[in-house]
Amino acid sequence: MSVRLAVDWIRCDGRGLCAELLPELITLDEWGYPIIDPRPVPEHLRAHARRAVEACPTLALLMRTDEAGRAS
Repeated sequence: MSVRLAVDWIRCDGRGLCAELLPELITLDEWGYPIIDPRPVPEHLRAHARRAVEACPTLALLMRTDEAGRAS
């Protein structure tokens, strides 16, 4: 089972906190909105990813499990 990050674009307002907390997987576009690395979150970064998800002020950053190639 792998874990991937996702963004709820309706909620995201481009504050950029997620990129500050997880620069290994998230960069910002020119307007400050996140660009998420589409690859699975490596095991050694999962705790950092959870922290970024929990710290998102608009609850827009999500972690999704991917079983057998399908995101849930």
